[in-house]
Amino acid sequence: VEVGNVITSIRVCVIPGDDAAPEAMRASLRVLDCLDLPIDWDYVPPGRDLAELCTAEREALVHGQIDASDTVLFGATNGTTPGARYMRWGKLTFANVRPIQWRPGFRSPLREAEEIDYVIVRENLEDMYVGVMGEAKDLLKAGLADVRSRLPIGAEDGRFAAKIITRPGTEQVTRFACELALQRNAKLTVSAKTNMLPATDRWFCEIAREIAQDYAGLEYEEFIVDDMAHRLVIRPQDIDVLLLPNLYGDVLSDLGAGTIGGLGLAPSGCYGNEFAYFESAHGTAPDIAGMGIINPTATLLSAAMMLRYLDLNTAADRLNNAIGNVYLSGSVLTPDQGGDAGTENFADAVIGAL
Repeated sequence: VEVGNVITSIRVCVIPGDDAAPEAMRASLRVLDCLDLPIDWDYVPPGRDLAELCTAEREALVHGQIDASDTVLFGATNGTTPGARYMRWGKLTFANVRPIQWRPGFRSPLREAEEIDYVIVRENLEDMYVGVMGEAKDLLKAGLADVRSRLPIGAEDGRFAAKIITRPGTEQVTRFACELALQRNAKLTVSAKTNMLPATDRWFCEIAREIAQDYAGLEYEEFIVDDMAHRLVIRPQDIDVLLLPNLYGDVLSDLGAGTIGGLGLAPSGCYGNEFAYFESAHGTAPDIAGMGIINPTATLLSAAMMLRYLDLNTAADRLNNAIGNVYLSGSVLTPDQGGDAGTENFADAVIGAL
C-alpha cells in the first residue's frame, strides 16, 4: 500500500486452529497467495504443535503475534489454540458480522433460496456470555428473586446464569448495524425475547429503536425472536440487516447458514473500534479432521471480508467471483455440497477460476 512516497505492507496474523480447521486454512492460503496481495503473513503453528507448549507459552506466543498484526485470519479452536477470547474481549470486538447469502450451486434445503441475502449483526460481548453464573442458592440469599419471579420447585438446589445488557454496549452495536444497513438497502430488523424479558431484551430493542431514529431514511422493524426464527425460514428474503443480542445472534446465524446450505458456507468477522478479526463459523469439525474433505469456502469468504476491511476491494471482488464461478460450474464441490472433491481440489478449482 502506498502512503505518500512510502510503500508499506499490511501485516496479517494467520491462526490455523485445531482439528480440521488447519486443513481449510492451508488450502485457503494457497488461494490467497495467487492474489499477489501487499500482505506480510505471520503464521501461528496449528494447535497440534502449540499443544507441546505450556499454556502460558502458548498464550504469550499467540497474543504477541495478534498484537503485532493489523488483523487476524482465524481458523477455529477447540480450546487448544488460544487467542479467541483475547481477540473478542481483550480487543473489544463488539460486533460479530455474519453474512447469509445464497449463491448458485449452494446446496440449500429450501425450495426457493435465490433471494436470501442478508447480514446478521450480533452483539458480541454481553448478554448470557458475560460468564456470571453459579449456584441458585447464592442468588436467593442475595435477595435477587422477588415476587414476580417464577422459580421452580427445588430452585435452591439449581444453577443460574446472568444475562446482562448495557446501554453503551447496545448503542455501539446498533450504530454499527445502522451504518451497515444504510450501505445496503436501508432496512434494519431488530429482534429479542421482548415479551418475556422486559428488563433486558425489551430494553435492548427500545435502545435500538431510539438510536435508529438518528439515521434518516432507515427503515426499522422489530420482531419477537421466536417469530424471527420462523421468518428466517419462511421469508428470509424480507431481511437485510438483522441486529440481535449475543445469544440469539449465535443461534440464529447458524440457522441462517443452514438455509443456504450449511456452516461450511458461512463466513464471519468480528469488529471493534480499533481491531477486527475474521473466521469461518463452522468450528473445528473434529469428526472430519485428517480426511481432507473440509469445505474451505467459509474460510475463503471470511478472507474476502478481511480484504474489504483492509481496503483491498479489487482482490476481494476477484476472490468472491472465483468462488462463485466454481459453485456455478458445480463440478468440483466438497461432500457437504453433494460433490466428491477434497479440500485441496476445491482450492485448485478456485485458483483456476482466478
